[in-house]
Amino acid sequence: MKQQSSFFYGWYIVMLGALSLFFSGPGQTYSNSVFIDFYIMDFGWERSLVSGIYSGATLSAGLLLFIVGRSIDRFGQRKMSLLVSILLAAACIWNSYVVSPWMLFIGFFLIRLLGQGSMTLVPNTLVPQWFIVKRGRALSLMMLGGFASSTLYPPLNAWLISEYGWEVTWRILGITILVIFVPLAYFFLRNKPEDIGLLPDGEEASSDTGTEQKRGTPEVSFTLREAAHTRQFWLLLLCVGIPSMLNTGLTFHLVSIMEDTGLGIGTAAFVLSLMAAVGFPVTLVSGFVLERVKVNVVFAFVFVGQILFLIILLFTNSFAAAVLFGVIWGIVGGLERICISIVFPDYFGRAHIGSIKSIATTVTVAGSAFGPLPFGFAFDLFNGYTEILLISFLFPVAGIAACLLSPKPRPPA
Repeated sequence: MKQQSSFFYGWYIVMLGALSLFFSGPGQTYSNSVFIDFYIMDFGWERSLVSGIYSGATLSAGLLLFIVGRSIDRFGQRKMSLLVSILLAAACIWNSYVVSPWMLFIGFFLIRLLGQGSMTLVPNTLVPQWFIVKRGRALSLMMLGGFASSTLYPPLNAWLISEYGWEVTWRILGITILVIFVPLAYFFLRNKPEDIGLLPDGEEASSDTGTEQKRGTPEVSFTLREAAHTRQFWLLLLCVGIPSMLNTGLTFHLVSIMEDTGLGIGTAAFVLSLMAAVGFPVTLVSGFVLERVKVNVVFAFVFVGQILFLIILLFTNSFAAAVLFGVIWGIVGGLERICISIVFPDYFGRAHIGSIKSIATTVTVAGSAFGPLPFGFAFDLFNGYTEILLISFLFPVAGIAACLLSPKPRPPA
């Protein structure tokens, strides 16, 4: 049935995508990091053991994301969104009953596969279906859901745990997904504009001049196999893996890092919220910028910023320094998220974006799997984080080189 409203339905899809990112929170490291020290205290586990379980579960989850991507291309985002969100709610309930390492592994595996992986993969393949010309601003608005999530979940989790315990907190997180997100996705989510008689960006399907003609150039369309034969595809995978690895390592151990510098859990939670709050305006502005500036150039500045905030973190020994670290981290995060979201549909098109983006998401999840482990081992070995922070400088340097070597590929013949 043709959509009659003058307001393009794609903007409702952007709102639903933002909510999907928001409710991915229980599977994200910024949310889980608040629970880690309580597991260690309650069960007497070593930090390296919990880090290893988290890394192993995350890696295992990442290896299955290609199935989710192919399922998105086959069954559509609506069905996958409903399935994934219901299962994520169930996974949260499972985590409330964890009493052993193997249960913790299953719990981490489920929330990482369904939360960090699938609840972010679905909207990142959905919104590009609805926008081409205005893709940058649409994705930047969608990303606000992710920043709202990373702003609210850490202090919310800390408060809920202090008031009700970590077990009840997990149950509350699961119930909110079932009560709020699942009904909205069921009633309002649509896979693509063609389903309601529109084309991307709000052009009518019956119009004489299509969206492609108004843009002046045809839309690119790579299959996964064609994308994999380009240099850019592999360099971009490196570019998405590095931030995931570094950010997850820092976020997972941020409470411990702050305590190591004489600060505590309150400062860590504040830094995580500050990072997200600063990222809000940066994300909004960068979405418009990326409609005019080459994405690989902007992406290179992400890694320059990583070098800067690592330097600041090395010398953080006061609340003021921690605030400065959080501000720079937030600016970098604002640029990073929108670059990662826009680069693959812009470079390779939307026809097979589920399969292509799933590989990128797998690398992202794999990067986050390896991130916490070296930080945990470094702490157990050196009783601090200085050595691992110094080693971490190598990765953003490699990221800068990969970005500058990745201009937009030529369309397939």
